[in-house]
This record gives sequence, structure tokens and C-alpha cells, in this order.
Amino acid sequence: MGVIEKENQTANTEFILLGFGDFHEMQPLLFVTFLFIYTITMSGNIVIVLVIAADHNLHTPMYFLLGNLSFLEICYTSTIVPKMLRSFLTVREVILFMGCVAQLYIFGSLAVTECLLLSVMSYDRYLAICHPLSYASVMNFKVCLQLAAGCWITGFLTPIAMMVLTFTLPFCASKEVGHFFCDFMPLLKLSCTDTHLVEFLSFTVSACVTLVPFLLTLTSYYRIILTIRRIPSTTGKQKAFSTCSSHLLVVSIFYGTIIIVYGAPVGNQSPALNKAFSLLYTVISPMFNPLIYSLRNKEVKDALTLGKLQVSHPPSRIPAYMSLQDTNSGAQGRL
Repeated sequence: MGVIEKENQTANTEFILLGFGDFHEMQPLLFVTFLFIYTITMSGNIVIVLVIAADHNLHTPMYFLLGNLSFLEICYTSTIVPKMLRSFLTVREVILFMGCVAQLYIFGSLAVTECLLLSVMSYDRYLAICHPLSYASVMNFKVCLQLAAGCWITGFLTPIAMMVLTFTLPFCASKEVGHFFCDFMPLLKLSCTDTHLVEFLSFTVSACVTLVPFLLTLTSYYRIILTIRRIPSTTGKQKAFSTCSSHLLVVSIFYGTIIIVYGAPVGNQSPALNKAFSLLYTVISPMFNPLIYSLRNKEVKDALTLGKLQVSHPPSRIPAYMSLQDTNSGAQGRL
């Protein structure tokens, strides 16, 4: 009996990513589709980073955070998509054990960083819209830099404990990971031992790094909406809502899919649904982020226009579209 268990608990040196192997006939179409999405994602986010770095008009806290987000998306999608594209061209997509460790760690770190960064972005919008007169002093460059650095450092420290617990588990002889990348839940299913403790710790960590920032984001937008309702100008309301609604939509999609995928118990997850939801936050969301966060913004459009990309004096830190001040009758908006 002990011999059989020892044979089943092999020291894996590699894993096999099953990916979308069930769709054999659609492999060429899927390859072209995701290659196009990957190209658009990389191009859009690289352009955003370069534009923000080159144009001094965009050297504000909001665009600094957007630049961080775009850089994160470049790293995020490059961790997952190239390996997935290769799986469409091969019969068996093999990933080495250490490659799987590296992919899961980088993916997890960037996911945590994005959760925190989205929360900081919502806080920046809260200060800009609800407290515009003190915005420049509160959200100065030093504070903005510290918040961004805190997101990155926390993001890359958080997954370490879970990585150690996961990859010290004994894995069975089966090497087939039922996913298109080395994700946490599919790897747990390959373990030959009880994983309830690891699952509980994973749920706890996931709740801390997703629900807490998500609730902070919702709180920020709740206060923003209350402030916007007090603006007498219809144009001012529309501009403020157009800025916030897109951010809130993407935040909801990102946090929602993360919570669904990592909040449910391992045994209750459908592999097909898991892959579908994972595509939303690993492939689809990074493609739309440049459009939703930046390319719809007039200042970025101006910077992208030929001849607009030039060094100029830094703009006022108080948003031009929203300058609120208290009067005897309440909040009043000026555009």
C-alpha cells in the first residue's frame, strides 16, 4: 500500500496545460483571435505609457496611476497569453515545474497589485471630485508615489506564503492542469493530500486583497455620486459621470470575476466556467483598459494627435472639469 502511494506521489518536474484542447477544430481560429487581442492589448498599453511619460500635461496623479496600470497590464497579459497562444499550435503544451511556479507567482502578484491600484485610483477620483480645493496638497507627487509603490510591494509580498504552501504539496502522478495557465485552483486538484487548510488560507487571503479594496472603491464612488448630485450644471454632471462610470464598470468586472473564481470552493467549480471567467480578467479586461481609462479622455486624445506631444508647463492639480466649493446654499460646481 505504501509503495502504491509512493508511486502516485511523484515529484513532478513538469505539468501539461490542457488549455482549450476540447476545441480541436477551432484551434487555428482561437490562435488568430487571441493573437489579435494580445497585439491590441500590448499596443494600446504601450502607447498609453509612452504618451503619459512624454507629455507634461499628463504628469498628474491620475495619469501617473494610469501609467502604472497600463504597465501592469503589459506584464500581466504577457505572463499568460504567449504560453496560451503556443498551446494552440502544439499537441501537448508542457510547462516546467519552476516555470509553473514563476507564472503563478507573477500572475498572483500582479493580480493583487491591480486590486490595490484600482482602489487607489478610485481614492484619487474621490479627492479630486469631493475635495478639489485640498486635492493638490493631499495627493501630491510624494504621496502618489508612495501609494503606487505600496501597491507594487504589497502585491509581490502577498502571494509568497500561498506559493510555498501550494508547491510543497505532494502531487499525484497526473500532470494535467485543467487550465490555460498555472492557476491556483487547478493545481490544488492535482494534490494527493488534503488541501482544506490551503483552500481556507487561500480564501482568507483572496478576501483580504479583493473584498477590502473593492469595498473601499465602492465607498469612494458612493461619496462621488453624492457630490455629483449636488452639481447644478448638467454638463458638469455628465463629465463627472463619464469619468467615473467607465472606471466603476471595469472595476466591477475585474473584482467580480476574481471573487467568483477564487471565492468558490475548489470542488464546486466548473472547469469550463473557470476558464471563461479567467479570460475576462487575464485577456479581455487588459485589452479594454486603454480605451476605457485613457483613450476616451480628451487630454490623452490631444496628446495622441500629431504635433500635440510636446513639453509644456504642468497643469493645475485641481481637475478642470470639477472645481467645487462650499457656499451658503451648499455645494456648487464650476466648469
